[in-house]
Amino acid sequence: MKSLAPDNPKKTVLVISDLHLGAGKTIKGRRNLLEDFHYDGALIDFLRYYSSDQFFEREVELIINGDFLDFLAVPFVEYFDDEFWSEDAALEKIKMIILAHRDVFSALKNFISKPHKKIVYIFGNHDAEMIFDSVKVEFKKAIGDPPVQKFMMRNDLQLYIPVAGVYIQHGHQYEKAHDFNPETSLIESSDNKKYFKPPWGSYYVINLLNRYKQERFYINAVRPIKHFLIHGLLFDTFFTLRFMLSNIYYFIMVRFWYYFMQKIQWKKIFYDLKNELELFQDYESLTRDFFGQRPQAKVLIVGHTHNPLFRLYSDGTTFINTGTWTNMVNLELGNIHHSQALTYAQVDVFGENFDIQEFENNVNVDLKIWTGVNQYPYKEFR
Repeated sequence: MKSLAPDNPKKTVLVISDLHLGAGKTIKGRRNLLEDFHYDGALIDFLRYYSSDQFFEREVELIINGDFLDFLAVPFVEYFDDEFWSEDAALEKIKMIILAHRDVFSALKNFISKPHKKIVYIFGNHDAEMIFDSVKVEFKKAIGDPPVQKFMMRNDLQLYIPVAGVYIQHGHQYEKAHDFNPETSLIESSDNKKYFKPPWGSYYVINLLNRYKQERFYINAVRPIKHFLIHGLLFDTFFTLRFMLSNIYYFIMVRFWYYFMQKIQWKKIFYDLKNELELFQDYESLTRDFFGQRPQAKVLIVGHTHNPLFRLYSDGTTFINTGTWTNMVNLELGNIHHSQALTYAQVDVFGENFDIQEFENNVNVDLKIWTGVNQYPYKEFR
């Protein structure tokens, strides 16, 4: 969305999502094939650029829109089964992530220490264990324990509006397998230990997907999934058959067995299964519903699917998916490519206290690709 305002914004909002910082390339001398983030240097340059003298007087708000950390991809912790979801395990996992990416956390600390800079953290489904208060404290310590006016992280923060008309959410809420309610997802045992009650999709990741990823590290990086399965059946038949059968078995045991034990009606079963098998691809209906329910909304920014997308509709509303900073492979016919695009949304705000009818004259929204400080630091996604 191109603004009609001059190029002198009073505020810049940056939105990144799905970086998936894990426990590092090696853990205790062992190769870690679950680590998906390999752009520490690029992220450090990104943070340094937007907190440089060029932005000294400008308010810059960094929105970390979910799955910045990946608690589901931290192996070799001494916790198993349900103890994997304990507060103690979550603390160990975040300490391993911070240690593996300490230069990134130093860059975040430097960014937020500068005048007029702020960070807002929205939880996704891979960093849902941040709902533990002790884990929040550990993260805040790693970035210098900033004051509340410069750092926002709350369990109830699932939809954020940094400027009138711009709405931001991670997007896992639209997939039943990954949706969770922060208010009801913390439970306490009889011995006063706290546990996170994850959605079943998180169980799927650690119990099935991670196991197969140890054999084929790219298994969660190929889109569309149906093309991955077709190519796999042709060129990696035995592995792909094992993977497909394991998925079917896991889904039946986890979902159908649950419904059987609960004696739920078939109509409810088919309705839920339809929602759970939906892979958040119907952006058209999603955005139409969202904007239809919120007349004041002009822009919706999400992440989660790792598929960068910019759509401008005829009524002036805009939908953006910020993609991911992990390596992806697209096998769609006519669009086969290996993507290393470090995409993010940038919202420049030129006016103050403007009426929503004047949104286009006061706000400029783009999806950009970070290319580094040695050249022009970004290019437009389109």
